[in-house]
Order: sequence, then structure tokens, then C-alpha cells
Amino acid sequence: MQRIEHVLPWGCLGTERKLTVFRFGSGPCKAYIQASLHADELPGMRVAVELKQRLRALELQGRLSGVIELVPVANPIGLGQMLQAAPQGRFEFASGKNFNRDFVDLAEQVAPRIATQLSQDGPANVQLIRAAMHAVLDDLPAPTAELQGLQRLLLRHACDADVVLDLHCDFEAVPHLYSIPQHWPQWRSLAARVKAGAALLAQDSGGSSFDEACSGAWWRLAQRFADYPIPLACMATALELGGMADTDKAAAEAGAEAILAFLAEQGLIAGDWSAAPDACCEATPFAGAEYVYAPHSGVVSFLQPLGAQVAVGDPLFEVFDPLDDRHSVVCAQTAGVLYARERLRFAQPGLWLVKVAGAQVLRQGRLLSD
Repeated sequence: MQRIEHVLPWGCLGTERKLTVFRFGSGPCKAYIQASLHADELPGMRVAVELKQRLRALELQGRLSGVIELVPVANPIGLGQMLQAAPQGRFEFASGKNFNRDFVDLAEQVAPRIATQLSQDGPANVQLIRAAMHAVLDDLPAPTAELQGLQRLLLRHACDADVVLDLHCDFEAVPHLYSIPQHWPQWRSLAARVKAGAALLAQDSGGSSFDEACSGAWWRLAQRFADYPIPLACMATALELGGMADTDKAAAEAGAEAILAFLAEQGLIAGDWSAAPDACCEATPFAGAEYVYAPHSGVVSFLQPLGAQVAVGDPLFEVFDPLDDRHSVVCAQTAGVLYARERLRFAQPGLWLVKVAGAQVLRQGRLLSD
């Protein structure tokens, strides 16, 4: 195991933050796994504890067939942000920016570097593009903020990986994942292993999140240089490991085992691993996810459990206004799986309370909420 430390730029005087990367194994293939980019989403960090122990043992046994990089704490900035004893890991205090938005668009900057060098050799094009990605990141002007420096470091470690796992969670949720549609057949095995309740697919959900910055560059370049074979060489997903409180030992061990077995399927780990379950959720368009809001303020009672299959018109939650005696029952406008709920039981303006993954397209444009 190799431990790599990167000092983040622009630390406050007298302070210093570091990004730590653990590198295991060697070989032609690479997987990159990071946890808690939204720093208050801790199930991924807990799974990373188990992964680190297992990867160290597998490396000693000589069972790693490729490189696996693990970043258990992907956001040391957000991890240190506390407000009245509550962690605030989604947005940076200094800028107000979401930590998982606005990653560098590698395709736009790589394209002019490779335009005259592409060939009819697909694997050679992959190596050319990966080298160009590193060169682009190396040639960017010095970061002007700590967050910008962190994002570039994360992307630099991930951009040459065959498989990228960005471990997140929702407030209260069943496991679910996000991917571009082209890679769903490969991710189906992982979805089955983690018992995902939903898989949400989008070619471009807007916002340049980390997983889409990794995978999106490849389909954009393939589209731009259609006369040349450019494989979609980076499978990237945001894997939501349930809800924010799902950090118990059994769940972490099961999550780590599922990830390791999936990486073995991808040729990164040798040995015998259990087959993926046949049963798996159906993938649906991210544009088909209904974000359900309350019509007024008040205390909330949920009427459906996580993972419930709901039909149009099924009641999802009630809102009670104890001052003016308003009472509303909010119902589903689409059929699908209730895959996430708000952790607070108080309705506030502009904040969703329930998410339902449906097959019918409901939204367009930017799909990611901040």
C-alpha cells in the first residue's frame, strides 16, 4: 500500500489541509474510489474503512490484478465545517458552492490537443486521451481557491481510471446509483449486489458533478470525433449508500464486499467471488425522478416507507399547520419507487420531501438540485 499526501492550496495562515490517497496493487487496469465528497455523508467513509482493510490484505495475498486508489476522506474542507455542533458538508462556507459541482470540463480542453493525433486504433486513442487529460490538468493556471485545488486533485487521480466509484448517500434512502445510459449494463451487477432500489440514468444531468466529469468527457469526445474509435473508457457512478445514518458495521461490510466483488468482475481482483444476484431494480431516466414538495409549511408525517412502489395518486405524506389548521395530503404524480426522503419532519419552502423514481420523463434541462 502506498500512501500519497497532497497539501491543499490556500490554507488559512497557520493551518494546513491534506488530501490522502491510498494506492493498492499494480497492473494495466485502474479503479478509483472516493468517499464523502459531501463531507456529512458518512456511509461511504465507513465503507472505505472496510475497503482499506480488505484491499491491504488482498494486496499482500497477491490478488490485485490492477491499481485501486482509495480516498476515504474526499473532502477535508467540508469535514471541518461545523455550525452549532452540526456538520455542514454539502456547501463550502467560503463560496457557498456545492462541493460536487463545476468540475473541469476535460473534453473541451482535451479536444484541440488530440485532434490531429487520433487514429483507428481504439486502445491507442484511450492512452492518448488519458495523457492529454493529465496534461490539461497540469497546465491549468494555479488554483485560486482551496476548493478548486481539491477538485483538480480528485479529478487528476480519477481521470485515467477504468472504473470510478463516488460514494455518497441521501438523507434517508434506499441504496441507488446514477450513471450515463451506455454503462448501465455493466453497473447492473453492482446495483444488484448493493440491493439498489433505483438506478437513475442521464447523459448529462447538468452541474458537472464528479462522476459525470469523469465519464462524460469520453462520450463528448466520441461524439466530436465520430470518425475515430473512442471507447467510453471510464465507467463512473455516484453510488448512494442509503441514508446518512446508515453507518453500522454490517452495512459497511456488505457494501465493501459488494464493491470488491464487482471490481473482481472487472478484472481488478483475482480469486473466487460470489455471483451477483439475478434480481435487480430496473433503471429509469433521471428525468423521470419526481421531487415532491409540500404546499405549505408545517410538520410532516410520511405515509410510505422507503423503497415503496407507488402509483399515481398514492398518498406520500401529510403536512399539518398547527397555527391555522391547514392540513394537506400530498400524492404521487408518477408511478415508481420512493427512493429517498428528507430527514427533517418539517416542510420548508423550496425543499423537497420525497423522491420517486419513475419511468415517465417529467423534467428537462438541469436535473441536479443543489
